Amino acid sequence: MNTKTLIVILLASFALTATAQNRIGSGDVDDLYQENCASCHGDDLAGGSGGSLIDDEWLHGDSDADIAASIRDGNPDMGMPAWKGALDEKQIRSLVIYIREMKAKSLQEQVAERLVDEGGVFTAAGHSYKLETLGEGEGMLWSIDFMPDGAMLVTQRDGVLWRFRNGERTKVEGIPEVWQHGQGGLLEVALHPDYEKNGWIYLSYSEHTGAQERDKDAGMTTVVRGRIENDTWKDQERLFRVDGEHHTSSGAHYGSRFVFDDGYLFFSIGDRGRQDRAQDLNRPNGKVYRIHDDGRVPADNPFVGVEGALPEIWSYGHRNPQGMDRDPQTGLLWDSEHGPRGGDEINVVEKGKNYGWPVITYGMNYNGTPITDKTHQEGMEQPKLYWVPSIAVAGIDFCECSAFPAWNGKLLAGGMASEELHLLTIENGEVTADEIILKGQGRIRDVASGPDGGIYLLLNDGSPRKGRIARMSPAD
Repeated sequence: MNTKTLIVILLASFALTATAQNRIGSGDVDDLYQENCASCHGDDLAGGSGGSLIDDEWLHGDSDADIAASIRDGNPDMGMPAWKGALDEKQIRSLVIYIREMKAKSLQEQVAERLVDEGGVFTAAGHSYKLETLGEGEGMLWSIDFMPDGAMLVTQRDGVLWRFRNGERTKVEGIPEVWQHGQGGLLEVALHPDYEKNGWIYLSYSEHTGAQERDKDAGMTTVVRGRIENDTWKDQERLFRVDGEHHTSSGAHYGSRFVFDDGYLFFSIGDRGRQDRAQDLNRPNGKVYRIHDDGRVPADNPFVGVEGALPEIWSYGHRNPQGMDRDPQTGLLWDSEHGPRGGDEINVVEKGKNYGWPVITYGMNYNGTPITDKTHQEGMEQPKLYWVPSIAVAGIDFCECSAFPAWNGKLLAGGMASEELHLLTIENGEVTADEIILKGQGRIRDVASGPDGGIYLLLNDGSPRKGRIARMSPAD
């Protein structure tokens, strides 16, 4: 079939029985396709007797709204029934995400084939570069920052802070005890912008203080600062910790990234696996925070004086902000949100704004079941970019990399599940281009512009995962 509407072909092939109708909303969308569509359109949607579902022949519009309308309202002239009586809006949304995923995966495979390592040299977006390993951890590496003496501080999630210099590593003793639970552990590390004057180093980590939730040990993200002397942590000050009543037994979604700006510290905490709490200003879950760099609450924070609200909150409705950086050209604060299946996001984070999770999202649950039928709602912000399929976005960094002038000023975003490094072009506060510049070299947890003009990556490989520090530098 040479001309078609994608949705007509897909839904006509479902031949939905009452059983199949129920499975759309409660089971695995991938299995549903295989059981009802693969015999005509191929296991990978590339076509069979019914033609391809991943080409570019879209007759009735290719937006999410167009696709949903085709499913909902049908097209009798092409034998497409209206499914609004059989499928609810959440079910329709799940089908839209599934179609998007499969088409995007096909395109990603084509991109990966172009990023070829030729004798140790990669070429992408106007630059040729090499990738070299500088050091290794003994577990999952999480965050990196650079010291004035040329050393790198790197966190290892199981509670180790390393100092790497000249190919050698030294363990920093005396750091706070972490609660390594699920995705928690030792997380962010960052030097104060005036480190050479004050010596302050900031850490975030998951902490258990004895609290219980649902008869299980519970914890939450804590922020501290301290100094390092003779490879020993000292002078610690606690800057942020919520009461035990707000601690969560879930091991998911701790955040947590730092951004300094003009005497303030911004940091993030994920929803901790308790989705609805991201909308509750009395709960720490799913928020971006702003405090003074000494822990004091700024008087002009948006929810200071609001009854029941945590005064440190800057914005809310976030799922799991795993990257954050400020655009040096515009001053805008950007974050990357590790989303559900098909719902990773890039956002501009602004004072007092609601980013919608879980009321609105472009994703669905990882098992293929729906979260919501809503992608928009008044009073809730839209992402500047979302990825379908999800790349498992993590660290981001505005490239201040003199070694790569064509990339300078653009936003670098690392993907874990996709093992991709994305280069985002931003104009007037909007993402105008997204290009993959590295793929298949490991799960990218963090990315940072180095003082030498190169790009530094924290990569995690294998199971149990071992971490390594890698540097991208010009090939010539």
